[in-house]
Amino acid sequence: MTMYYSDEKNVQIIIKILKIHGIRRVIASPGSTNITLVKSLQNDPYFELYSSVDERSAAYLACGLSNESGEPVVLSCTGATSSQNYFPGLVEAYYRKLPILAITSTQPVMKVGHHIAQVTDRSIFPNDTVKLTVTLPIIKDEDDLWDCEMKVNKAISELKRHGGGPVHINLQTTYSRSFETKELPDFRIIQRITVLNKFPELPKGKIAVFVGAHSKMTTYQSEILDQFCAINNSVVFCDHTSGYKGKYRVLFALVAAQNLFNVSDNQPDLLIHIGEITGDYFSIKMAGKQVWRVSEDGEIRDTFRKLTYVFEMPEEQFFEYYSKGKQGNAIGYLEECKKQLNKISIKTSDLPLSNIWLASKMSSLIPEGSTIHFGILNSLRSWNFFELPDSVESASNVGGFGIDGGLSALIGASLFDKNKLYFGIIGDLAFFYDMNVLGNRHVGNNLRILLVNNGKGTEFRQFNNMAAQHGEAADSFIAAAGHFGNKSTSLVKHYVQDLGFDYLTASNKEEFENVYKQFLDSKITDRPLLLEVFTNSDEESDALKVIMNYEKSMKVKAKEITESIIGKGGVKMLKKILK
Repeated sequence: MTMYYSDEKNVQIIIKILKIHGIRRVIASPGSTNITLVKSLQNDPYFELYSSVDERSAAYLACGLSNESGEPVVLSCTGATSSQNYFPGLVEAYYRKLPILAITSTQPVMKVGHHIAQVTDRSIFPNDTVKLTVTLPIIKDEDDLWDCEMKVNKAISELKRHGGGPVHINLQTTYSRSFETKELPDFRIIQRITVLNKFPELPKGKIAVFVGAHSKMTTYQSEILDQFCAINNSVVFCDHTSGYKGKYRVLFALVAAQNLFNVSDNQPDLLIHIGEITGDYFSIKMAGKQVWRVSEDGEIRDTFRKLTYVFEMPEEQFFEYYSKGKQGNAIGYLEECKKQLNKISIKTSDLPLSNIWLASKMSSLIPEGSTIHFGILNSLRSWNFFELPDSVESASNVGGFGIDGGLSALIGASLFDKNKLYFGIIGDLAFFYDMNVLGNRHVGNNLRILLVNNGKGTEFRQFNNMAAQHGEAADSFIAAAGHFGNKSTSLVKHYVQDLGFDYLTASNKEEFENVYKQFLDSKITDRPLLLEVFTNSDEESDALKVIMNYEKSMKVKAKEITESIIGKGGVKMLKKILK
């Protein structure tokens, strides 16, 4: 009976990526849990297999073979104590930077600690045995497949990274007896590129750059990115944490949020990913066909699940390479995106009192040269729909993405330049979580805080949040409503006034119109200032629903106008003609 590859997907992924990287030499030790891997390798004439009963000896055999050939060598062993016998040889490989890939097969790791024969804990290796250790899942769904692809790519690419060294893969098995897969499927291969490697050619089609959280770009970083975009007809998708204010910046959250938005209209063929974690959840859908990640850390970070290359280098170096000796002034893709943005005309009268309404009123009026910090989720999302003045810098705590330090980060920033205004937009739970910092004796008079107080974590009451199905029942323990004075009109007022702040408040649009200009005064006053605006979660949710359905509203209005001119019968006839 002819046998091919094991049907176990995690085994297939390992073999496929080993072949892509040109790794063929394997030293196998006997056992049951590694049968699916070893027999699959044995059935593929590409691989060169050697046998060693003693795993300790096998590891040293691999050291000698790798050192002599200058290439990586794979080790395969079973369960029980076999993997621990690799340790002496792996220590040798670690200090000599020899690329040894130790694949230790195991029964499902959920059995660890339950007194099941030959199941040992391999989750931790001594520090000086391997550079990296990963455990591969048994693949049952698309998430498992993605997880496995990422871990195998990361492990195998680590073998020669930063001088090289040993790596460990813990491979779970189901003891499948089926070896009927004749050809290995196409799995995702992620290549790491350094300045010493040959750079891939840019693919044909649309190219965009996506910037996650990023420190303020230097003049040169911005200029070389602009040059790259001009040459390659690209755009730069940003949010208020991106740190880029160049010519090709597009704040695309408003378009990407539309429920009827056809993403293929503006989606690139290649997305170049720079920066760190983004708070713009809507624009993540702009990933396109493939993603290239550019970062000095060189880590595999597959935010969009379409990663194919990681460029371990400064982003300037990347953009310099793909711009060298070329000139251009292309703006076609940029104009397409801006045209899409301009189609959506927000009318503030359509929006109820909410964080989004406040952003629509104030975003363009933030004083020139200021810095503004946003609370995570609702505050950042609301303001990402609206552009800020070019000279205004912005940030948000999207690294850990918690609610715990928004005010502290804002005040820390404000200490740097006492002659500059620093604004903070924050919800009530985040405010009260971090309110003690307002009593810090270093707080200056260059501080302006907008507190949007809806009496709960309104994120959990948004119409599109999974907690929304529970309605008001979500308030008690999911949205944490009713704490901190339950929207008291005096609690925050007395607290901040006693700490030396000026205090303003508004509970409706008319009251807001009377105070917001004072909040936005470009002159630094004698005291820091806090404006507390009271909203409610239903209207916060309604505002988000309105903002996400402007495209639908426009189409409905267009239909109504057409019907008023030619009548419903004429509309039906027109549809028949268009078909």
